[in-house]
Amino acid sequence: MEGKLGWAVADAVDYQGGPADRAKTGGWVPAALILGIEICERLSTMGIAVNLVTYLSGTMHLPSAEAANTVTDFMGTSFLLCLLGGFLADSFLGRFKTIVIFALIQTLGTLMLAVSTKLPELRPPPCKTHLTHLCEHANGFQMGILYLALYLIALGTGGLKSSVSGFGTDQFDESDPKEKAQMSYFFNRFFFFISTGTLMAVTVLIYVQDEVGRSWAYGICSISMFIAIVILVSGTKRYRYKKSTGSPIVQIFQVIFAAIKKRNVQFRVELLYDDSPEASKIPNSHQFRCLDKAAVVVEGDFEKYGCPARNPWKLCSVTQVEEVKMMIKLLPVWATTIIFWTTYAQMITFSVEQAGTMERTFSGFQIPAGSLTVFFVAAILITLGVYDRLIMPVWMKYKGRPGFSCLQKIGIGLVLSAIGMAAAAVVEKKRLSVANSLPNVPPTLPISVFYLIPQFFLVGAGEAFIYTGQLDFFITQSPKGMKTMSTGLFLTTLSLGFFVSSFLVSVVKKVTGNGSSQGWLADNINYGRLDCFYGLLAILSFIDFVFYLVCAMWYEPQKPKVNTAATNGDDKC
Repeated sequence: MEGKLGWAVADAVDYQGGPADRAKTGGWVPAALILGIEICERLSTMGIAVNLVTYLSGTMHLPSAEAANTVTDFMGTSFLLCLLGGFLADSFLGRFKTIVIFALIQTLGTLMLAVSTKLPELRPPPCKTHLTHLCEHANGFQMGILYLALYLIALGTGGLKSSVSGFGTDQFDESDPKEKAQMSYFFNRFFFFISTGTLMAVTVLIYVQDEVGRSWAYGICSISMFIAIVILVSGTKRYRYKKSTGSPIVQIFQVIFAAIKKRNVQFRVELLYDDSPEASKIPNSHQFRCLDKAAVVVEGDFEKYGCPARNPWKLCSVTQVEEVKMMIKLLPVWATTIIFWTTYAQMITFSVEQAGTMERTFSGFQIPAGSLTVFFVAAILITLGVYDRLIMPVWMKYKGRPGFSCLQKIGIGLVLSAIGMAAAAVVEKKRLSVANSLPNVPPTLPISVFYLIPQFFLVGAGEAFIYTGQLDFFITQSPKGMKTMSTGLFLTTLSLGFFVSSFLVSVVKKVTGNGSSQGWLADNINYGRLDCFYGLLAILSFIDFVFYLVCAMWYEPQKPKVNTAATNGDDKC
């Protein structure tokens, strides 16, 4: 019996709920089955997102700004729903069931999208002019079916994306040196699969959309996702499952509620309560001292006098309070990274529209407008390669640490995105000068699409730094029991970045437009001033970088040791 227990993984169970046998469950093979879901999710989501704006403007005849906002709202909702998926996985379903359920929802959504793009009744009649504002726009019913399909996909994406990486790491035991090394390999492969799925989406899938038919491309997405689900389910007996520990959101509310209830209680260090195991205790810190009152023992904190059970809504441990503080300290950095994803949103909306108006022929082959984002993906892969092979060894040799810190990475990403928007403004100004020099603006302007490469490359390189920096920061600087939530918090920066883009587009269009002019963001970008909009984003990005520097300097990592010299502190946060 003891021998069998020695082969069991301490904090995992098998599919029947019994102890997970190390020899029969987990490891690289089950983790590889999980990666199939991720590559299909990226194939579907990015294959739809990067080329959706051309369908909305070219087939559904929506104005340029409305088409861009539809895309950013779709992407923003996808990432925002990661919070819902994480909550359901932590509190009720577990990661495996969450992935299967939401993957099926995404499969249904892509199937519906394939049908909606195939049936002539679900799109307006073709237009004989390239001037979108003269065409018949899609009616409410047609847009309603399209929105239903898109937001089913968004729901599926958000639900499964919140759990895929976590379920993959569940297959490895961190206490075992060999499996811990395999986990590091899994992280590398996980990011590689994300990039591979995106690369396939912006090349093969977009080519199928433009040259064969969108319904065929979306049908491929639906079928591939269904096959990935079958492969995932086939490994049910091989997986290790972690038991749901409950949502950390409840703990956060408990600390806040208890602190508010005890706001008039005098803070005294000797009255602080902490029943956490010694190995997991977090020392009391001086920031946000008003929350410490949630851990001050007063009469009535225990359900019954003399009973060790405490009321968690009246009394929290010091460790619980410190975990909430750690999450709060992440928020300033979280807020100042949102603007990056606003600039990112332009790469799959207005930049794709720009590409659609430019000369895209190369060696007799016409490059699909959406496929220009291949330079974006290439920039990410090249940047990561240079960082791993060049920057990290040099930094280790001269600085004594392997590369930049997570906060430095985020700062570099913000700067690169700001420069990218400035470059985009310059290129757009040149494109508009070509359009304005022609008496009758043709559908394709005599200017090479490769002028757009700098903005794709700079923002792509910025994503390589900021994505890895954010993920590192939110995982390593969050409490152990809140890492799923902190990952969801990180993903909400992407969500809010897309929503801010939609809001900014709406405001700019309203402020700059009037009765005789459509302003910066005209229905047809050849008659607007997209360069001014890009310039505005460049300015906002530089201002945001200044605020980020202040927040990064303010941030204090959690101290490893208890400060025994602590005295009564200020009651203000």
